[in-house]
Amino acid sequence: MFFLILENKQEMEKSCTLLIHFDKGTPAIANEIKEALEGNDVSAKVDAMKKAIMLLLNGETLPQLFITIVRYVLPSEDHTVQKLLLLYLEIIEKTDAKGRVLPEMILICQNLRNNLQHPNEYIRGVTLRFLCRLNETEIIEPLIPSVLQNLEHRHPFIRRNAILAVMSIYKLPQGDQLLVDAPDMIEKVLSTEQDPSAKRNAFLMLFTCAQERATNYLLTHVDRVSEWGELLQMVVLELIRKVCRTNRGEKAKYIKIIIALLNSPSTAVIYECAGTLVSLSSAPSAIKAAANTYCQLLLSQSDNNVKLIVLDRLNELKSSHRDVTVDLIMDVLRALSSPNLDIQRKTLDIVLELITPRNINEVVLLLKKEVVKTQTGELEKNGEYRQMLIQAIHSCAIKFPEVASTVVHLLMDFLGDSNVASAIDVVVFVREIIETNPKLRVSIITRLLDTFYQIRAARVCSCALWIIGEYCLSLSEVESAIATIKQCLGDLPFYSASEEGEATDASKKTPQASSITISSRRPAVLADGTYATQSAASETAFSPPTIVQGSLASGNLRSLLLTGDFFLGAVVACTLTKLVLRLEEVQPSKVEVNKATTQTLLILVSMLQLGQSHVLPHPIDNDSYDRIVLCMRLLCNTGDEIRKIWLQSCRQSFVKMLSEKQLRETEELKAKAQVSHAQPDDLIDFYHLKSRKDADDANKLNRILQLTGFSDPVYAEAYVTVHHYDIVLDVTVINRTKETLQNLCLELATMGDLKLVERPQNYTLAPESSKQIKANIKVSSTETGVIFGNIVYETSNVLERTVVVLNDIHIDIMDYISPAVCSDTAFRTMWAEFEWENKVAVNTVIKDEKEFLNHIIKSINMKCLTAPSALDGECGFLAANLYAKSVFGEDALVNLSIEKQADGKLSGYIRIRSKTQGIALSLGDKITLKQKGGS
Repeated sequence: MFFLILENKQEMEKSCTLLIHFDKGTPAIANEIKEALEGNDVSAKVDAMKKAIMLLLNGETLPQLFITIVRYVLPSEDHTVQKLLLLYLEIIEKTDAKGRVLPEMILICQNLRNNLQHPNEYIRGVTLRFLCRLNETEIIEPLIPSVLQNLEHRHPFIRRNAILAVMSIYKLPQGDQLLVDAPDMIEKVLSTEQDPSAKRNAFLMLFTCAQERATNYLLTHVDRVSEWGELLQMVVLELIRKVCRTNRGEKAKYIKIIIALLNSPSTAVIYECAGTLVSLSSAPSAIKAAANTYCQLLLSQSDNNVKLIVLDRLNELKSSHRDVTVDLIMDVLRALSSPNLDIQRKTLDIVLELITPRNINEVVLLLKKEVVKTQTGELEKNGEYRQMLIQAIHSCAIKFPEVASTVVHLLMDFLGDSNVASAIDVVVFVREIIETNPKLRVSIITRLLDTFYQIRAARVCSCALWIIGEYCLSLSEVESAIATIKQCLGDLPFYSASEEGEATDASKKTPQASSITISSRRPAVLADGTYATQSAASETAFSPPTIVQGSLASGNLRSLLLTGDFFLGAVVACTLTKLVLRLEEVQPSKVEVNKATTQTLLILVSMLQLGQSHVLPHPIDNDSYDRIVLCMRLLCNTGDEIRKIWLQSCRQSFVKMLSEKQLRETEELKAKAQVSHAQPDDLIDFYHLKSRKDADDANKLNRILQLTGFSDPVYAEAYVTVHHYDIVLDVTVINRTKETLQNLCLELATMGDLKLVERPQNYTLAPESSKQIKANIKVSSTETGVIFGNIVYETSNVLERTVVVLNDIHIDIMDYISPAVCSDTAFRTMWAEFEWENKVAVNTVIKDEKEFLNHIIKSINMKCLTAPSALDGECGFLAANLYAKSVFGEDALVNLSIEKQADGKLSGYIRIRSKTQGIALSLGDKITLKQKGGS
């Protein structure tokens, strides 16, 4: 099967025809088609007609078939043959070079007249539809009486197509002369017609060709508009929009019609009514009616695509009429009942921008109910939905701190959620709320210590431990925190030296890995609970061993440590150190402080011993080792300055980070809401009158690429224009010889996700003349592509073809990506999900870390997500996250981590991650090329 889409053009133009599929690998011979058409087999005629139509659509002419088709196909009574005949007549050339109708076209007029009077309704209908696509007045004129007779036919299928035929004839350049009284006839038909489709076509004809008549008919039958069919009501709305755009003073008389149509049983009609209301009026009553209509559609329609479209319309209303849509926030929230994540996400995005102090409590209450529903586990994607709800509640609590107390304890139940991303969102929310709402500190700490054992994710544990270390202030809180952490770590040691042989072998392999020296003079706790003085340099030795798993009660921290997560071990060490330092301030008993210090040191030593043993597949990393050792030294000898840094500066940095985050969000909202207004005395810039010659010429010079050498017989250069989804090559070819070049062809090929749309044709190039050749290349993804090829031509003196190889054209990835912004959480989520990573070693002559970062940002056209305050200071290290988005919606993530060496040079890595391989490789190549500091 094949399908045709035809579009009416001017009288001298061809119809625009699109063939969906045709394999021209083995084209049929005209003689074979002719023989099949002359036979009596109907199926063979059908196949032959299809082949003929295919060949005509692909550029063949087949003039010899016309007479055969007139003789053997025109008389056929088969419906399929007649339909194919009309398609054939539609695509053949009917005029000569001067635009005059070919004489042989007269032969088909009698057949068309017979078809218009045929007793079969189908033949009449398809023939009338065929006339809608004819532009030749000489062919149509003799058929007009037969067309008009069909306006009164008993069958509605014929009447509706007859009306369309009259409309298309009237719209021809000389149509008003062929059918002078067509509007009068169609108006009479409209007043008596009962078929909805025919009535719609009649009104459409008046709307298109006699707008005043359509308007008068509408205003005369205002009271009956709501009774009309759906198709006619849609045309009425289109007429109203057109009339009101040209004469906005008449809006009032049509608004009543639109309001009446809002009660139509057709959802398509009420959707169009709402859109028409918004476009014609900004009155609060009209906007509210449109918004209510959208909310009704949102709840009544089961199709997810319809819901998403309606949500887009509500989002547009929110942007331009926020005060009106705020009252409908609870109706919009009812869309959360849909199980589709895209609908839920878009609904929450709209709602979060409509929150006010008046409705915040209702919104948060509903969100809490939705969070509780996700615990049932009925839906497949409950975890992702719960994460979205938690983020929404977080935003609500930040904007309106007074609601935090109503939600924080509920959300803390999800700290042990199996969906790690959801649990991370909860703990980040808790961390921010405990700082911004001091009144909730005690209750949050109590709840966190009670539920800490449920946490199973290392990242959540790390953040929760930081909260415990910073916000446990009273004596009871500090003691409870230390006891909770010890319980979660389980019994010491983390391994057993029961197997002497294995321990001996391991100790021989690592003779220095089993001893940690502690400089201290503190009481030691003996096995019976008494105290003994420990020497200043005691050496604690542990034999490498087998792991002791501990009891079931000793949960999360121990199990995570035994997997080799020593970053978490370093966080545990820092948290215990902070707690001990704070215990020294709030605990009057030195004995209890010394006991806690000794137990903490024992835990830290046990972690180091575990990390240096051969029980785990990977030893402890240097950063974690240094951090734990630092904590041990701090516990043994604490100075006031160090104590201040650990107990105060950390929290101050966090407060500063929160304030900068809020400032950044405020600036983004202001930038989004900012509307540029022109001043009354500003100059008016007429783009088409402005001289752009100099700027355009300079820009063109940068994009001109030389494809051949100056000594080649054919010189070629290309001007490359890069659009979002395609590349246009404007190639100039110059014949530098004294001979005529025949069959000159530009042959191109591509590498990467580039595709040549069409092959350039052959040309004949006179001596010392030039030719402009255009080539279109389709781009399907973001990556660096290469276009290569050659120029092939023939001369009269040389029998063989001459080939000139062209220089490669490299397409830059920078043309397809632009800086973008995303949240830290979204960046981390994408970083964990994306498969492709490209790791580029830093190799540059630049010696300043910030200068190198700025150079990379400029070179790869990305946005730095790391806050400027985080980049302040001179510490010899720098880490930053960069983000960009491609025109195809693809994400590009970059992490830059560098360190200044002792010799002043920079070292480190730039890691690129993306969902597709092309972006990762192309950005890596770009960074490698640009990072040295060159242009």
